[in-house]
This record gives sequence, structure tokens and C-alpha cells, in this order.
Amino acid sequence: MNNIKRFCMRGACFAWGGPVILAVIWAILKANGTIDMLSVNEVVLGIVSTTVMAFVAAGISFVYEIETLPKSFAALIQGTVLYVGYMGTYLLNGWLPVDKIWAFTVIFIIVFIVIWLCIYIPTRHKVERMNRTLNH
Repeated sequence: MNNIKRFCMRGACFAWGGPVILAVIWAILKANGTIDMLSVNEVVLGIVSTTVMAFVAAGISFVYEIETLPKSFAALIQGTVLYVGYMGTYLLNGWLPVDKIWAFTVIFIIVFIVIWLCIYIPTRHKVERMNRTLNH
């Protein structure tokens, strides 16, 4: 139950980010002439789906707080949830053509690994430095 609560608390704190990012993307697409008008259904679907996705994306980060879970397994869980969530959101909204799923998959994996390493390596060094300080 505690993990569900942490998931929900994190998700609730950041769910607002999905529609904000969506609004920025729509504004950029309009400025570039890619879109000029959205239907009510497109707007509602976009807002609801990005809110849910932002909730899930923020919420799933709690897996790193489970001390018995190896960090690599936590990353696998997070990456899988994010991949399925983002791909589902993009497909549902018609933002990702089915024939481009392979390209999305390759880009997602590369970006996820790079971001994960950019966070993991400095954190690991900081923890090692703190442990050396405590041992001296």
C-alpha cells in the first residue's frame, strides 16, 4: 500500500506538466504552420491523455526508493512503463504513425539510457564521496 501511495503522491504533484507541455507543443506546431485548428475531441483527448501520462511518468519514479530492488531492475521497470505509456499516448492521439514505432523505440531506448546514466553516474559518485567522508 505504501508504494501505491508514493506512486499516487508523485503522480499527483506533476500531472499538471502534461497539458502544459502539450500546450507548448501545440503553440510551436501552430507557429510553424503544421496545425491551424484542433477539434474539441482532439483537445480533450490530448489534455486527458497527457495528464494521465505525466501522472504515470512522475509516479513510477518511486521504484528507485525500494531498497530491495536493484537499480538496474528499477530502471527496467521505469523504462518499460514509460515506453508503453508514451507509445500508447502517441498512438492514441495519432501523433505516431504505426510504421514509425521502430524509430520511436530506438530513439526512446537511446534517450532513456543517456538520461539514466546522466543521473546515475553523478549520484553514484556523490554517494561514494559521502561514504569515504563517513569512513574517515
